[in-house]
Amino acid sequence: MFSGLIAGIIGGIVVGSLSGSPLGVSGPAAGLAAIVLTAIGTLGGFENFLLAVVLGGAIQLVFGLLKAGIIGYYFPSSVIKGMLTGIGIIIILKQIPHFFGYDANPEGDFAFFQIDGENTFSEIFKTIDFISPGATIAAIIGLLILILWDKVLSKKGKLFTLIQGPLVAVAIGIIYFMVTQGNEAWGISSEHLVSVPIPDSIDSFLGQFSFPNFSEIGNPQIWITAFTIALVASLETLLCVEATDKLDPRKRVTPTNRELLAQGTGNMLSGMIGGLPITQVIVRSSANIQSGGKSKMAAIIHGFFLLISVILIPTILNMIPLSVLAAILLIVGYKLAKPSLFKQMYKLGWKQFVPFIVTVLGIVFTDLLIGIGLGLAVGVVVILIKSFQNSHFLHIEDNSNGVHKIKMTLAEEVTFFNKGAILKELDSLPSNSFLELDVRKTRFLDNDIVEILEDFSEKARNRNIDIQLISERGIVQNPESFIKFFKLRPKTA
Repeated sequence: MFSGLIAGIIGGIVVGSLSGSPLGVSGPAAGLAAIVLTAIGTLGGFENFLLAVVLGGAIQLVFGLLKAGIIGYYFPSSVIKGMLTGIGIIIILKQIPHFFGYDANPEGDFAFFQIDGENTFSEIFKTIDFISPGATIAAIIGLLILILWDKVLSKKGKLFTLIQGPLVAVAIGIIYFMVTQGNEAWGISSEHLVSVPIPDSIDSFLGQFSFPNFSEIGNPQIWITAFTIALVASLETLLCVEATDKLDPRKRVTPTNRELLAQGTGNMLSGMIGGLPITQVIVRSSANIQSGGKSKMAAIIHGFFLLISVILIPTILNMIPLSVLAAILLIVGYKLAKPSLFKQMYKLGWKQFVPFIVTVLGIVFTDLLIGIGLGLAVGVVVILIKSFQNSHFLHIEDNSNGVHKIKMTLAEEVTFFNKGAILKELDSLPSNSFLELDVRKTRFLDNDIVEILEDFSEKARNRNIDIQLISERGIVQNPESFIKFFKLRPKTA
């Protein structure tokens, strides 16, 4: 718990200060939960794991210096929207048990198959047997306050915009806990509350910090874990940066290489004092946007508030019902996965909808990175299919005197992806026909395509097909060699 707080504080203050993201909020990442749990066991202790976190941060600095942040721009919009929607659905599904006071599964476990042996839906079904009336009532009150604040009160005056609904919901949750404390029927027991360490003195507070074991720096397993943390944390950060920029009302663009440098610095510092790995987190970032955040000062101040709260008011924090926090996250999840978005993506056509829905289902039924990978793979397949279809335009212009006159116009860029489509069209041309091949708009012609045309010129003579090549250099009747002709053209493979 304390390690997560360290990561949240550094993610807010340090990463928030160094990052160029105006709305992104960084902290401990759910996507790294499985890696963290496995690594602590296999590396022989938490201090060894902290060394891997420090080295992972250093590797991220190298990624930033090598300009690896550009990778984030190669993910299709449909996949990014699918990621946001999938995370929204996951938030809703994962918070349903907490809403009703069933807190057995680990907080922040976003994978479908959980580390406690359950899965997302089995946790929901088990909730029926473990409903806590007090926690549920507090959650319902909190949810009603959030809806009322969002739909009605926020439009009534600046006071309701300045004071955020989630803050009021948490305050009412604390009051409910205090009023019903000791009531077995309607009270909230301690296992349904936030649990923050309460130090007895400065020494006990400082004693909660852990430090990396640098004597293990030559251990190959430490380096393997460090590279894994660096790769996963960098990818998750870049994806969240892209998603946060899409949610930004002002559509600002985050410098991705600077973000990697900021995240690397944050992870090195977090590992040095006992914190978990840090990434930019879409749940925190979207909550920031939904709460009216305008600049990165929101992330920085949030980090300071976390620090002050842990030091000064841990007792009050430990009165917050987990069910009320679940109600807040349900609203966040709904805003990320609105039903209208599914309708909007469907109207954009199958090329956008299929990668979108595959990403959503992949995230819900596997985990974040696998879901994104599936969506990206489908997006690449869609590109290949459209490339296959759009490499050329074929039109039969004239069928007079028994001679087929066919015009084929090649696209601006024709690569080996288009071999099958062009070969199929050429082989289907009837004998005794006339082919007009227009390459005036073509700026890149792959050598594979040139070889197909070369081979076809031989077939054309045997099938009595006349070829007229139209290019920016003029008209060529029955070119003897396509290879010689296209080698002379600029910008042609």
